[in-house]
Amino acid sequence: MEPLRIDNKAARQLWLTSQGLALAPTGTLDVLGTIKKLGFVQLDSIQVVSRAHHHILWSRNQNYREPMLDQLLAEDRSIFEHFTHDASVIPMDYLPMWERQFRRKKAQMDRGGWWKSLPDLAARDAIKERIRREGALSTQAFDTKITGPKEMWSRPPHKLALDYMWYCGELATCHRVHFNKYYDLAERVFPQALSEGGLTDHDQVDWLCHAALDRIGFGAPGDVQRYWDAVSAKEVRGWLEHSGSKLQAVEIETAQGAWVKGYAPGNIEERLAAVTPPTNRLRILNPFDPVIRDRNRLSRLFGFDYRVEMFVPAAKRIWGYYVFPIIEGSRFVGRIEIKADRKKSVLSVIGFWPEDGVRWPASRHERLTSELDRMRRFIGVDTVTWAAGIGG
Repeated sequence: MEPLRIDNKAARQLWLTSQGLALAPTGTLDVLGTIKKLGFVQLDSIQVVSRAHHHILWSRNQNYREPMLDQLLAEDRSIFEHFTHDASVIPMDYLPMWERQFRRKKAQMDRGGWWKSLPDLAARDAIKERIRREGALSTQAFDTKITGPKEMWSRPPHKLALDYMWYCGELATCHRVHFNKYYDLAERVFPQALSEGGLTDHDQVDWLCHAALDRIGFGAPGDVQRYWDAVSAKEVRGWLEHSGSKLQAVEIETAQGAWVKGYAPGNIEERLAAVTPPTNRLRILNPFDPVIRDRNRLSRLFGFDYRVEMFVPAAKRIWGYYVFPIIEGSRFVGRIEIKADRKKSVLSVIGFWPEDGVRWPASRHERLTSELDRMRRFIGVDTVTWAAGIGG
């Protein structure tokens, strides 16, 4: 079968539609539905404006407010926390397809690395018994100390044990307080009917690969593998060979004018026919937004080169500590560095950079001002201020 060619404009529109950024971020709010559409939402502790998970959800519907995610996790038990490419929240309905990820993570940790100083089974069982007696506990309930030289990622023994059992699926996040994780026994968090799903490894791989390709719309094998980061490259290749007749071979035009080969769901032509141009509403996206996080895909589709610079020494940063991409329609038009001071009730703009070749007339500045004002209301501060010399 001849590959279906998808030009760059259509590819951008389909990707943004698949990731919930094509429509204006208004209307009826369904937080769980949004998470299911994305598959997962990455968690991050950094709160320069709003933590990544909250910002990602707000970008898709600006009626979202931060306590809503906590309710899904701690009260409704409709999501759980685990590790995709990073710590994330995942719909609880997907737990039967996630059992192999618990095993994969255990196998990875058992190979050593920083887990070489993991407390033994008896010590881990003692921690679980304490949680069984006392209820969910955070790391602050323990007082073991790091021994030997402290390295960047060194953690005390109790933290290693808690995280190891969390990765393995023996413990689960019960709730969070000020983003501090509380660990409980998995059987007290995960519904029994879901945790005993009984899907074969083959069925789980099949679901994960289909679900990834459905959410990206099209992609190379590496795009499928990186989406959940819960299957290996070899498993993706095997899945593609097995599922080839159900998929559509495609060639995607990049922003640079090249054509790259990939795969799409069998209904790709119907999906393309249903796509409409994305809203021209200007939006400030989080650096960990799923549209941003795969930097190679971002560059291929949009010609937008972006990197996260939190861990780059200040003198070597190109832009700044925490810089947000600005998207309008299906084009990235600039970058902005903003920071919230909740005590002073201010959202400060401390850096702003239009993209090369993008004009910023008064109308575009007005749309940015409107978005900043919406973000101000989202995080609950009173004013937006611009640093001297950068406009606004």
